[in-house]
Amino acid sequence: MMNIKKWALAAAIAIAAAPAMAGSALQDILSEGVLKVGTTGDWNPMTMKDPATNSYKGYDIDVMTELAKDLGVEVEFVAADWKTLVSGVTSGKYHMTGSASISPKRAKAAGYSISYFSLATVPLTLTKNADRFRDWADLDKAGVTVAATLGTTQESQVKQFFPNAKHQIVEAPARDFQEVLSMRADAHITSNVEAKKLVLKYPQLMIVPVAKPKAPTPIAMLLPQADQVWINYVNTWISLKKERGFFDKIGAKWQLAL
Repeated sequence: MMNIKKWALAAAIAIAAAPAMAGSALQDILSEGVLKVGTTGDWNPMTMKDPATNSYKGYDIDVMTELAKDLGVEVEFVAADWKTLVSGVTSGKYHMTGSASISPKRAKAAGYSISYFSLATVPLTLTKNADRFRDWADLDKAGVTVAATLGTTQESQVKQFFPNAKHQIVEAPARDFQEVLSMRADAHITSNVEAKKLVLKYPQLMIVPVAKPKAPTPIAMLLPQADQVWINYVNTWISLKKERGFFDKIGAKWQLAL
């Protein structure tokens, strides 16, 4: 009798799960053989687009390629920008995104995977401003212009951190650091990971030697909010890959150590 009850319970669970699976992005991905990933291509070292070949490279690209391989499907990277990153998920333009900072605003419309890395925010300026800007308070003054990119976490942070400064919000494909390089802004803020790459690429830039980075924030993948089947799969995959050292290996490759 007990075995019959267990079988009946298992059957009931399978029947209940079937409609959910049928309506999940997971089933679409497996049926179509393609995982569509939204990525901006402008966040070194996470995602970088080569205009000449229309191809991508970076930490996110390696992670999503591995996910597609484990799913047994091809990966297709879909061009996205920061201001429409969430709407691309909610409209079904792509099944998920690469890394995105976790924020309550984004969570109102989209779901998140569990986190696999954390970032913090730092300011950058020109090296010639080294004596002018030494900490956060030096930037929060009238007459100082601080830039951020529209749709990023830094867009809201720049207004929060520097209420007394002027805010210069630029829209992709323009980037905030370009405003500093062209001297249209005195400084900009970004993740500590990107900051390290920027100062290597542009020697005229420097990270302001603040006492401490602000807003430590976990990053995760954006997913359709109501698709728990797909979210569960991705979370299971992340947990397994973390346990087996995959994220540590890819992080070391792209020098993500903080």
